[in-house]
Amino acid sequence: MQKNRLDLIYQDAAEVLEKVDFSWLEGKTVLLTGATGLLGTHFLATLALLNERGAKMKVFGVCHSDPESYTNEIAKRGGLYLLDDNQSFSFKADATIHSAGYAQPSKFTCNQAETIRINTETTRHLLNALNPGGKFLFVSSSEVYSGLSGTVDETRVGTATPSHPRAGYIYGKLCGEAIVNAYRQMGVEAKSARLCLTYGPGTRPDDDRAMSQFIQLALSSGGLNLKYSGQEVRSFCYVEDAIEIMWNILLHGKQSVYNVAGLSTYSMAEVATQIAILTDVGITFPKDNVEMLGSHPICMNTERVEKEFNKRLYLSLRYGLKRTIDWNRGFYEPI
Repeated sequence: MQKNRLDLIYQDAAEVLEKVDFSWLEGKTVLLTGATGLLGTHFLATLALLNERGAKMKVFGVCHSDPESYTNEIAKRGGLYLLDDNQSFSFKADATIHSAGYAQPSKFTCNQAETIRINTETTRHLLNALNPGGKFLFVSSSEVYSGLSGTVDETRVGTATPSHPRAGYIYGKLCGEAIVNAYRQMGVEAKSARLCLTYGPGTRPDDDRAMSQFIQLALSSGGLNLKYSGQEVRSFCYVEDAIEIMWNILLHGKQSVYNVAGLSTYSMAEVATQIAILTDVGITFPKDNVEMLGSHPICMNTERVEKEFNKRLYLSLRYGLKRTIDWNRGFYEPI
């Protein structure tokens, strides 16, 4: 692992530490699922820096996939424990972040039953393992708005049917939110974050989401030859902003559910074009207007986050893409 690539993660984490009050976590036991994913990597980095600064937390990161070298380095720096998700563990946590699950469409569409289980059965198990007075965050998704268009707020859900190609993910997330709300009625401080297209350094080399594929093609083949038009417009959120917002939701949020997204909206075609410019390669689009299967071109209303946490500034797409490309250079070309 090249040190300057891991520094991208630590720099983002250090910025988050300046924007969120983490004092409640001092001396607590923290459980994080999905520790090897994009979100998990940044949550771990935040916790590692907090411990380095004297927070004295006991942190357990649950990993479904074998940790990459950078995950192990982050854990070592913060004195964090990494657990295999097949391991049996019975300890109680004071704070739990449930970010595990298949976030890549190619994976959750092929593993629908397991996707539902992770978002339902596992969510309930983790809530039952929360200490009295503990805090819980369920990482949901903008996919719950599938079937809608335009700008959506937290009072709405989509119209997708159970036969939708992404139904396991959509309804798994919705049911997970329902479980969170059921436990809130029992007095548990549990909340959900509906995440929309979060990106940044920290993805694994096998990540096959559209943005990662664009960057991989640009860096490895010297050009972008797109198979679909990419005209659907979506909200994008750089991972540092998303992690900052989700820490605030977990530690200070008053509502049951929050949209987590950036303020800027772009089409996938515009994102691909920016990647081509930043990597200095050519780009071509299909002649016919071909779109992705089951895509949901919606934008997220973020007023709830902005009012409650005074979130006003978001990092630009260009800034985020440059950092994401720098991270990926280590996979596809030397930096």
